[in-house]
Amino acid sequence: MRLGAGITDNHKGKFWTIFSAIVTREGNPKNIKTWADLAKDGVKIIAANPKTSGIAIWEFLALWSSVSLTGGDETAALDYVTKVYKNIPVLTKDAREASDSFFQKGEGDVLINYENEVILAQIGGLKQPYVVPQVNIFIDNPVALVDKNVDKHGTREVAQAFINFLYSTEAQREFAKLQYRPVNPTVTQEVASKQPPIQTLFTSQDLGGWELIQKKFFEDGAIFDKVKAASKA
Repeated sequence: MRLGAGITDNHKGKFWTIFSAIVTREGNPKNIKTWADLAKDGVKIIAANPKTSGIAIWEFLALWSSVSLTGGDETAALDYVTKVYKNIPVLTKDAREASDSFFQKGEGDVLINYENEVILAQIGGLKQPYVVPQVNIFIDNPVALVDKNVDKHGTREVAQAFINFLYSTEAQREFAKLQYRPVNPTVTQEVASKQPPIQTLFTSQDLGGWELIQKKFFEDGAIFDKVKAASKA
């Protein structure tokens, strides 16, 4: 497997970027501005379960790295994340259920969701304020050309053309309309004023890559299970 040629190499196969956002109630009565604020007493968080939801994995990693990769050790990260999960009364099975609980049922003080989902909800008429934490994690959305597969089916040329198109100005503008953050420099400039910059950005590689992440955090008996058990104690 290899990345597409040219511009795709520059972005390590990522054809748009997306970050986690924290949605609050109108007026932000709990004064939630950073990841650290989610550990405060009296904050009720609506969030999904990392064992059943993709976004919940990223949420957990964002919370963990906001401590472990900014000068804190893993003991401090474990303590912090446990406090956050104590503020989550019930883990929903997926992001949609979490959003429905927060927006439709009026449950909770805070919802963690993808930035673009929050913006689209606002465009659709939901007006809860949100913040994109300045310490955040780059949510992977890679595309790659699989040599064995394209050679077997004789589709290398069309597959490469499709990958190249994903980075074109035309395609990137369409991603931007859906509130994803483009990686094409021209389109990035066009939307820069509408998208708050991220000051400290981490990736899955900073946490050791996906094989290590799965084993360390999400296998049975790993860190997430320990956090969940401790948060219910």
